Amino acid sequence: MHAGGRVLFRGLHFDLPSGSVLTLRGSNGSGKSTLLRTLAGLLPLRAGELRWCGQSMSPASADYQRQLAYLGHQPGMNDALTGLENLRFALTLTHSHPTAISAQAEDRMREVLRQLDLSRAAGLAFGRLSQGQRRRFGLARVLLSGKPLWLLDEPDNALDEQGLHWLAQTLGNHAAAGGMAVVATHRGLQLPFSPALDLSSFAQVRAGKDVALC
Repeated sequence: MHAGGRVLFRGLHFDLPSGSVLTLRGSNGSGKSTLLRTLAGLLPLRAGELRWCGQSMSPASADYQRQLAYLGHQPGMNDALTGLENLRFALTLTHSHPTAISAQAEDRMREVLRQLDLSRAAGLAFGRLSQGQRRRFGLARVLLSGKPLWLLDEPDNALDEQGLHWLAQTLGNHAAAGGMAVVATHRGLQLPFSPALDLSSFAQVRAGKDVALC
C-alpha cells in the first residue's frame, strides 16, 4: 500500500469472516488509519485486491459502500446541528423514505443514547459537546446504521471505563449477530474475542496486498 509517495506495507493479507472482529495494532505511522481509509474507499487501492463475499471489488464501488459504516478520527457530524438531529439525518440516509424514520428506529436511537449516557446531551449543538461525547455520538451513528461491516479508527479514544465496556460489549454483540469489524487501536482496547494484526510486521515487505471480507 502506498501513501504520500512511499510504501507503507506490503505482503499484507487477511480474511475477515462474518461474525468476526479484527484489531489493528502498531505504532503511530504504521498505517492503521491509512488501511482503514482505504477499506472505506476514501483512499485509492494502489496495489493488491479487496474481495467482498468472494468477489473482487473496488472499495469505492456502490455495492460495497452500502455494506459499511466508517468512523474516523472525526465523528462525521455537523457542529451546527444537535446530536439528535445528526443521528436522525444519518438514519434518513439509509431509510427507504428519506424524509422520515420509523417509530421503531426512533425508539432504537433513544435506547442507544440512553446506553451511552447521551440523553441529556442529545439536544445540544454538536459543536458544544466534549470530545468524549462527540466520540460516543459517532459510535451511536455506526451502531444505528445497520451495516454489516464496521471500520473503526481508534473508537476507544476519549472514552471512559464505562464507554470502553460498552464498546467491547457492542462489538461482541455485532459479531455474534454475524457482523464484521476492523478496529484500529493505539490505546490497547481489550477485545478477548478479537485476533490482532500488528501492521508493523508488514512494513515494506516485498509482496502484494490482499484482503478478503465476508
